[in-house]
Amino acid sequence: MSQELSPIAAPLLNWYRLYKRELPWRRDREPYHVWISEIMLQQTRIEAVMGYYARFITALPDVQSLSEVDNDALMKLWEGLGYYSRARNLKKAAVMIMQEYNGEFPKTCHELKKLPGIGEYTAGAIASICYDEKVSAVDGNVLRVIARVQGSRKNVLLPEVKKSVADQLQKIMPDEAGAFNEALMELGELICLPNGAPLCESCPLKDLCAAYQKDLTAEIPVRVKTMKRRRADLSVFIITSPDGKLALEKRPDTGLLAGMYQLPNIDGFHSDKALMPILHDMDIEPISVTFTKDAKHVFTHIDWYMKAYRVETDHTNDRFIWVTPEERQGSYPLPTAFQKLL
Repeated sequence: MSQELSPIAAPLLNWYRLYKRELPWRRDREPYHVWISEIMLQQTRIEAVMGYYARFITALPDVQSLSEVDNDALMKLWEGLGYYSRARNLKKAAVMIMQEYNGEFPKTCHELKKLPGIGEYTAGAIASICYDEKVSAVDGNVLRVIARVQGSRKNVLLPEVKKSVADQLQKIMPDEAGAFNEALMELGELICLPNGAPLCESCPLKDLCAAYQKDLTAEIPVRVKTMKRRRADLSVFIITSPDGKLALEKRPDTGLLAGMYQLPNIDGFHSDKALMPILHDMDIEPISVTFTKDAKHVFTHIDWYMKAYRVETDHTNDRFIWVTPEERQGSYPLPTAFQKLL
């Protein structure tokens, strides 16, 4: 199978030299910049990441500053990007680099994989882009490109298929390993688009692509999900005090959205009559309770269905953190799931 892929390197690298995007983390091969961008780009499109990346690098320009940042400040920088464990792992890895690597970024894929939050793909990307180590970096874009080139109907969501693609690419890796890996990712981002809509006429690999030759781009890659999603129903309360402060509480330090702030909420949907004793249990004496909206938020393995209620109260209590709109914007990172209710 690796023989099938060997012809792709030259046209791919030529195309990349001509058409690669000018992105802020490509201005140098500084591993810190590449690392932050790669972690941000997991589950998030480049367009959404650009502003976050600029703010993050301005606030935390190096490994040492990241290792020392206050957790709330870190989460505020990450607010809205989602998958917040990524940010927590960034800090853990930064601390490890300072303590165990004397502040020097590891230079091999093997060492990089020892850092929290850095798996096979991210280690391969950093090692190849920054140090031209001949290791593959296989993400969803790369899997899509290779599946179409090979005309493969194997399920690209299976770990063994991903490993097979990584092994094949490893065998044909050119000396310009970083450019080759970035070119494959770039091709998937710009040309070999998902959902049966690739721009094949602009693709440097079209003459080598089985899916293009056989008109199978709408059917390939094959993605068969085996994981069942869970559903959670939440009643969420937007509680405001007479002076306009909003009630927040901090989530546990482990689990989903660990360490983030949230709007008070309870499991399940409840009748209007049942809401009053629930609020009393929270030590809230409501002046009014008004249903505001339904909302849904999708996480990796669970869907939240939320009913939001605006609650006006005539006093604050010690159970919640009461913040002004300015304080919330500046100091209290609120996950997107709750932001959309405001």
